[in-house]
Amino acid sequence: MSARAPVKIVVSRSRMYEVIRAPLITEKTTNGSEHSQVTFKVSADATKPEIKQAVESLFKVKVKAVNTVTVKGKTKLFKGRPGVRSDWKKAIVSLVEGHKIDVTTGL
Repeated sequence: MSARAPVKIVVSRSRMYEVIRAPLITEKTTNGSEHSQVTFKVSADATKPEIKQAVESLFKVKVKAVNTVTVKGKTKLFKGRPGVRSDWKKAIVSLVEGHKIDVTTGL
């Protein structure tokens, strides 16, 4: 058995700002911050390695794991006609012990 070396993804600074759209601040994500987790709204085509590198570079922290969820858009009525909101992706980023991100301040 041979061990595969991890592939280092190189992401440009502008792509990092495209990948990480905004922090997601809800009651559930606030509870996650007690366990060194931060939740972000991310680009729909973002990959886990891209998200990891973007968070580490932009916030100067060490990331332990990245979990992603594609949130399906709700069906709603717009002026009496049915429509569908866009799908979007969120990333739950687990940080190494001792690291934290304050999402209430800007970059």
